[in-house]
This record gives sequence, structure tokens and C-alpha cells, in this order.
Amino acid sequence: MGLFDFAADIGKKVFGIGDANAADQIKENIEANNPGVSDLSVSLDDEICTVGGTCDTAEAKEKVVLMTGNMKGVGSVNGDGLTAPEPVAEPEYYVIESGDTLWGVAAKFLGNGSKYPEIFEANREVIEDPDKIFVGQKIRIPR
Repeated sequence: MGLFDFAADIGKKVFGIGDANAADQIKENIEANNPGVSDLSVSLDDEICTVGGTCDTAEAKEKVVLMTGNMKGVGSVNGDGLTAPEPVAEPEYYVIESGDTLWGVAAKFLGNGSKYPEIFEANREVIEDPDKIFVGQKIRIPR
């Protein structure tokens, strides 16, 4: 899976920059949202977060990486320590741009804006409210 880049200065804030317990807080946030990972391990070193564990599905692995990377203070996520079944298809990601709505993203990628709930459901652990997405946020496009 490798290293995924994110915008470290945006995202959900669960810890303070330089907080000694930041990795623990990231882990707690991921486990609270239960994306389908067990034996989760998280370490954070200078905006690079390394995650490990066993994922139930390829989608669960993608969600762990996105949940980690969409937190303020995380600039890159190394997901090499996550194991999962092979994906059925290559995942597609999209970075939210200024003026985007989930309706517009659904129209662009799924051919119909009214399919935005599919994008919301595929990213429920990352997007808490379909009306509140932010520039720079990275999401999955459902297959």
C-alpha cells in the first residue's frame, strides 16, 4: 500500500501538535469508528503516521488509511503494516476541492448527483456529516 500523502494542516483534530499521546488518540478514534481492523497499532513521528493491523476487507484497509490521514497533524500515512485481502478493483480516491459538494462529486464519478449517499456511506468514518466536507479532505470513491 505504501505511503499516502495528506494535508497535515487540515482535518479532524483529535490531538495537539507534538502531543505525546497523539498516536494513542488516533488509534482510539479509528477503533471507535470500527472500520474492520483488529490488532491495530499506530505510531506518529514528525507528521508521518505508521499503522498496522489485520483488516477484514480491502475497503477496511483503505478506511484506516483515510481516517488516519484525514486528521490534523498527519501529513503522510504508511499503511505497509496493514494486511487485508486483495481488492476486487483498484481503489479510487479524490481530494475535495474548493466549491465541491458530495452531490457534485457523485455526479462527476458516479454519473448522478443523487447517488451522493453512496459516497457518504463509503466514507462514513471520514465524513461525519454529508454537508460538512472540507478542502483537502481525501475520500474513497465507491466501486
